[in-house]
Amino acid sequence: MRQVALVTGSSRGIGFATAQALAKRGFALAVNGPFDDEELRSAVSRLSETGASVMALPFDITDLSVHAERLAQVEAELGPLTTLVNNAGVGVLRRGDLLDVSEASWDRCLTVNTKALFFLSQAFAKLLLSRPRPEGVFHSIVNVTSSNATAVAVQRSEYCASKAAAAMVSKALAVRLGPENIAVYDVQPGLIATDMTAAVIEQYRQRAVDGLTLLPRVGDPEDMGGIIATLASGGLPYTTGQVISADAGMLVPRF
Repeated sequence: MRQVALVTGSSRGIGFATAQALAKRGFALAVNGPFDDEELRSAVSRLSETGASVMALPFDITDLSVHAERLAQVEAELGPLTTLVNNAGVGVLRRGDLLDVSEASWDRCLTVNTKALFFLSQAFAKLLLSRPRPEGVFHSIVNVTSSNATAVAVQRSEYCASKAAAAMVSKALAVRLGPENIAVYDVQPGLIATDMTAAVIEQYRQRAVDGLTLLPRVGDPEDMGGIIATLASGGLPYTTGQVISADAGMLVPRF
């Protein structure tokens, strides 16, 4: 039985790099973006060139009413799901003083980064628990949160709050699903060069060289994709509930 993964927010960035890494490991893939647009179609085309079985799955993850239907759609085309990678996320509407954070920006971060992740994971878990699962096939949820689940960035406080909440959701899922042999991981990227960080990444490149990170560089989406694919493939056996600090040692305490 092959592994089948849904990777949210996989038409670009960390999500696309994750899908690429999973494809190389033999996964069938449901590639997700909010719209059936050229970006999503291009991602599916590029991934199909690897020889993997790939389908487009456009839907808004914040629409909780379609979660079960979309999971069923994946299974009808690719077979039983084994893996959910909750990667889709958003940043703040405007960086600035937390005293000026708008309700709209707060709600957007918490709705996409936490609420949608929670309920899509819930629907995925219910699906897996509704049927027998063959022994020897690894099943997992991998949540992509952020180093800001721990470290405060005061100009993006609502984002930090949403990622801290998502990190706790990961722990709760691990406790609930461990007895069912479904592993849960929380990958917390640090400084990664993506569209979300494009406006500030050059200054962080210099800060990384100057010692902000122990490894003197910012990360690439491919770094994260390799980590996530390793976890989803069962590459860290006898583990669940782990936080993977994929931040080049940025948050290591030091004097």
